[in-house]
Amino acid sequence: MSNPALLILYGSQTGTAQDTAQRLARQAQRRRLRVRVMPLDDYNVADLISESLVVFVCSTTGQGDPPDNMKNFWRFLFKKSLPVGSLSRLDCAILGLGDSSYPKFNFVAKKLHKRLLQLGACVLLPVGLADDQHDLGADAVIDPWFASFWGKVSTLYPTLSGVIPLREDEPLPPTYTFHFLDDMQEKEEVRLRIPMDQTVPSQSHPFPARMVFNRRVTEPLHFQDVRHIELDVTGSNIEFAAGDVVMMRPCNAPEDVQQFCQLLRLDPETRFTLSPTDNTAVPAWLPQPCTVRHLVESYLDIAAVPRRSFFELLSTFATNELEREKLAEFSSAAGQDELHSYCNRPRRTVLEVLADFPHTTAELKVDYLLDLFPEIQPRSFSIASSLRAHPNRIQVLVAVVRYKTKLYKPRKGLCSSWLASLDPAQGDVYVPLWVKKGSLKFPSEKETPVIMVGPGTGVAPFRSALQERTTEGKTANVLFFGCRSESKDFYFRSEWEEMMEAGFLTLFTAFSRDQEAKVYVQHRVRENGELLSGTKQKPWSFVVFFVFLCSNAKQMPASVCDALKEAFQQVGGVSAEEAEQMLATMEKTGRFQSETWS
Repeated sequence: MSNPALLILYGSQTGTAQDTAQRLARQAQRRRLRVRVMPLDDYNVADLISESLVVFVCSTTGQGDPPDNMKNFWRFLFKKSLPVGSLSRLDCAILGLGDSSYPKFNFVAKKLHKRLLQLGACVLLPVGLADDQHDLGADAVIDPWFASFWGKVSTLYPTLSGVIPLREDEPLPPTYTFHFLDDMQEKEEVRLRIPMDQTVPSQSHPFPARMVFNRRVTEPLHFQDVRHIELDVTGSNIEFAAGDVVMMRPCNAPEDVQQFCQLLRLDPETRFTLSPTDNTAVPAWLPQPCTVRHLVESYLDIAAVPRRSFFELLSTFATNELEREKLAEFSSAAGQDELHSYCNRPRRTVLEVLADFPHTTAELKVDYLLDLFPEIQPRSFSIASSLRAHPNRIQVLVAVVRYKTKLYKPRKGLCSSWLASLDPAQGDVYVPLWVKKGSLKFPSEKETPVIMVGPGTGVAPFRSALQERTTEGKTANVLFFGCRSESKDFYFRSEWEEMMEAGFLTLFTAFSRDQEAKVYVQHRVRENGELLSGTKQKPWSFVVFFVFLCSNAKQMPASVCDALKEAFQQVGGVSAEEAEQMLATMEKTGRFQSETWS
């Protein structure tokens, strides 16, 4: 049997699955295999019937949803009309990337595995279920899974045993070649343009929304800086409903851009064009020609915590013995605990790593920039306003991420810090954005009660829903809101009070630090179980109501679920098992919906 052509297809939301797919592709190149790697939605899924060897690398998003760049593939693959056995010639393997703090851990990989078996594919090894919560991260599963995969491939294709692989320290060809332009060639300013056509904004064509205001809504001395931001989307054709999210692509800080260019001895004003060395497309988000400043500011994620693959690539350029040894250790399976101590635990950035390895950084060739540094990933924010209350506007509630580790310099969230730094009072500033459907779906029936549990910035989508529902005359609205202090971080207080006075809202608050005993939203839910009780004519078990929860993915979701089940037991007189079943039924029918983040 001749050597196979390997196809690696990935579904990636934050770039991790893409990075893992590219890492496997480099291993294939070192084994001198022909390899293609691409997002699932860029691949014509009908061609799967003629492929011989495919690896699927998939993450899971939201509440068990596929990533955005595999949704079309997902819909096609689950068509009932696809004949059983249609993939009987396909050898494949599935690697899932997930986080066990979410209830539907690696749901996409598990479901894909089951579907491929139904269609007759030969799955070479058990589905890999990598877990971000592991002490060593996803690599604790990825490394042995890769080893098992290559073992299976060697068994299937015995001729591979005679191939002499490329050395690990030998650089592979770059994906792109840079062509620098001289000063005499016509210069074109690189900036966001408002599209003249009528297309709806998307990731490849974001809309440059003008920032209207950027207000801090926490008390000035409060430790957490939270911003209420409004953006003007006039002329964008953007439409959204309560529960939808806005996607934004942030920029690197000017001082980081300057330091990066100094470390790599790049002139930020130099312009270039890119040409791929194979069939890879030039990134749509990058203009041609482009300045080095625009590339570093808007595309390369130099503020990210680097992945292991970064050290693998960096080590191939190292000529300094000490640096080469350290990079090799960080790249090895045995050195992962050391790497986590150096990089992941203190949240050390790419830029800081480059400064720590000055000799190797000086050896870097510009053609490898897009191989070494990942693309800045868009960030999602729940929309905190309704188009009915604020036409042509999008409002968001943003907690500015800033924290200390053992490193001297405080850690900052890229997008939240960038947004906080923008000041529309100093002149027009624009944020590239687009909107996508969220996971929360509110009921259309006017009389159906809606119970919303939104601690902290988790209240954002509920402000959008309440603005929408009040304009529709829907009064059966209950909000449980929690924060640290009534005087420091009680978001949108005056708006809730106005809604209460107008008869559109019942509000329960939990201010956790305003008294000696901490009080959270789950305590208020537990205390107000009668909300679920109905009337004598219509007992609680027949009341149709919706419960929505929006919070981080730590203890809060589980605690709120426990409080709901306790309320069912106390009010309805049911057993613990029946309460558990009722909540499961509500979730299945969409009457209990949650949106969590880590």
